[in-house]
Amino acid sequence: MQMVSPELIADLCGLSLGLLLAGAVVGVVLWLFGWKSHRFWVVLLATIAAGVYGLQEAAVFKTPPLVAALLLAVAAGILALALLRLIAFGAGGLTGLIIVQAAAPTLDLPLIVFIVSGLVSLILFRWFLMALTSVAGAVLLCHAGLALFHQSGTFDAAVWAERSAALGSWICLLAALFGFVFQFLMHRRAARRRDDDEEEGGSVLFRIGRFYRRAG
Repeated sequence: MQMVSPELIADLCGLSLGLLLAGAVVGVVLWLFGWKSHRFWVVLLATIAAGVYGLQEAAVFKTPPLVAALLLAVAAGILALALLRLIAFGAGGLTGLIIVQAAAPTLDLPLIVFIVSGLVSLILFRWFLMALTSVAGAVLLCHAGLALFHQSGTFDAAVWAERSAALGSWICLLAALFGFVFQFLMHRRAARRRDDDEEEGGSVLFRIGRFYRRAG
């Protein structure tokens, strides 16, 4: 499975420096802090997708385009967190289909693969989102980074991606693995700190209660 697309890099090379830097920053945030900020990204993507859909299908709804886009965007943003598990199920199913198609192209069981992958993503919800955001951030960062190197004038990113497709995929996979481990350790550290704070708070309350009982 080729994770670095020469065609996409060729298109990215035509973007401005500011857009490429913004894409690289978004990639880093997804790569290393995807789980911590996943609610923000879900709401943002749902709002943008619903707004674009409203602009395109406003005639079907017999509503002015701006009104349809605004109403759908607001509704999607409000409902996004409530539908987070459903979104994770769909994303997990599509991810499973892509992986199975790449690993076993002859296996023609799309419904079973989609449902099983979606259920696994719900069972391993936290780990799945960590892995998904790490992969997405690593791929985005690789594409934006290659396009930035291309703008230096000494490196043809599209040609390199076409000639070194396997190397580019391995770089993305290793970067995604590092991002997943980083997110997992950061979440574990935050959970330990939260547990320690709760224990300390509980011990203080216990001491205050014991003091008042003695005073009474």
